[in-house]
Amino acid sequence: MKTPKRIQPLVNDGLVDEVLSRLMSGKEADVYVVRAHGEIRCAKVYKEAAQRSFKKAVNYQEGRKVRNTRRGRAMEKGSKYGRKQQEESWQNAEIDALAKLAQADVRVPQTYGCLDGVLLMELIVDHEGDVAPRLGDVTMSSEQAIEDHALMMIYIARMLCAGIVHGDLSEFNVLVDQYGPVIIDLPQAVDAAANNHAKSMLIRDVANMTNYYGLFEPKLLDSYYAQEMWELYENGQLQSDTPLTGKFKQPSKSADVDSIMDEIKAIMVEEQERQQRLQELAEE
Repeated sequence: MKTPKRIQPLVNDGLVDEVLSRLMSGKEADVYVVRAHGEIRCAKVYKEAAQRSFKKAVNYQEGRKVRNTRRGRAMEKGSKYGRKQQEESWQNAEIDALAKLAQADVRVPQTYGCLDGVLLMELIVDHEGDVAPRLGDVTMSSEQAIEDHALMMIYIARMLCAGIVHGDLSEFNVLVDQYGPVIIDLPQAVDAAANNHAKSMLIRDVANMTNYYGLFEPKLLDSYYAQEMWELYENGQLQSDTPLTGKFKQPSKSADVDSIMDEIKAIMVEEQERQQRLQELAEE
């Protein structure tokens, strides 16, 4: 196929040999299957902020550190230079998160470099060499659901140990190959210690995973892994090999009605977005 304009610089620099096909179009990027140095990989072309449909991006960027003070001031002012730096910060967040998570023994795609807003990555494939399906396109036995859910809880806990919360984890950004789930799409990943929304995002991430696997094993729905993880994390007791039970004793103090209502609203919005994504996928 014709080489997209955004990928041409990678071809010119010898990072990509040719573009084979367009794989998908997402809310923050378009993904292409490419050949690079004789291997099949994928190229993630980030959309500019005006084209992205990622909601409440400011909540995800809270707590992100900018080492260069001039760059930080420009980003705050919203100048042309600042907007450019904001875009680079959004893209670099995914690259940094992928590197940290790979080191933390979380299954994520390997990266091969980023140039002009295009991230070159490993293409996750199934046992036949075809592009691996999204979790949302996979059905499974109750036994498999229990096994994969437990593995996903371990991955999320390891992410938290590395100081990262995915922030948008669902069956739409987990791929499944012959070895199990692989987590993708991390430009919105948040700093667990510096972002005030980290806890609620973690709870939502875990709920999304549990609700999907719970379709195949309803007993999984009666678990509280996110609350257990966060309490251990806050107390400095969460390690990458900490056994998780999914059990959590709710505090006996009076409920914060406003916080509960906020959570309910967030869940409702999430479900609306989920249904919209399903409709968009059906129309592709």
